[in-house]
Amino acid sequence: MKIFFAIFALLAVMLAVYPFLGDEEQRDSVTGLPWQIDVLDDGTTRVFGLRIGVSRLADASAALGDDMELAIIASTDVEEVGSLEMYYGHYRAGLLSGKLILHTATSEDRLKTWRDNAEKSDYMPSGYAKKYTLSAGDKPQVLQETISGITFIPAVNLDEEIVLARFGEPTERIEQPGTMHYLYPEKGLDIAVHERSKEVMQYVSPKSFDSLVQPLR
Repeated sequence: MKIFFAIFALLAVMLAVYPFLGDEEQRDSVTGLPWQIDVLDDGTTRVFGLRIGVSRLADASAALGDDMELAIIASTDVEEVGSLEMYYGHYRAGLLSGKLILHTATSEDRLKTWRDNAEKSDYMPSGYAKKYTLSAGDKPQVLQETISGITFIPAVNLDEEIVLARFGEPTERIEQPGTMHYLYPEKGLDIAVHERSKEVMQYVSPKSFDSLVQPLR
């Protein structure tokens, strides 16, 4: 019985990493994968079928579906208006799944207005932030906001071998306690591999990459 469970656990791990290290032909037949980053002639990038700095939240809703949350997230321990985010808790491309968060660079005036009109507010599980659920009346205008960045948190844990196999050699590595950042400035991508938590991939426009990594330095 113990041997059965050991084999089952091994198979589960193999299936989990298959989307990253599986058959090349099968992988390439699937679109919307996190390493499928197109660098366009105008300097922008396209990933998950969305152009960072060009596509709107409405475009994301049309491409990825309306099974998402749209809210303003604000810290509770500092004075801030917050940030507008569109959150997909069950993003899937082929066998690969994870959480997808779309960010915007919305002006503070608009954020204040939409936050004041929010239908409700709830504390996030951490207790350090609050989520303001937007009113139905504001959503048509909110959906016209431009996507300034994307965060993807894969369901499977990654390591350096997988990162290098799928994304190639990074331009730079920055190590922090318990975390290694793999930086790809030409793609606007920072991959944070954590020892004790889920990995995080952050995508921005290449021209905005310095502002993303400056806090790491």
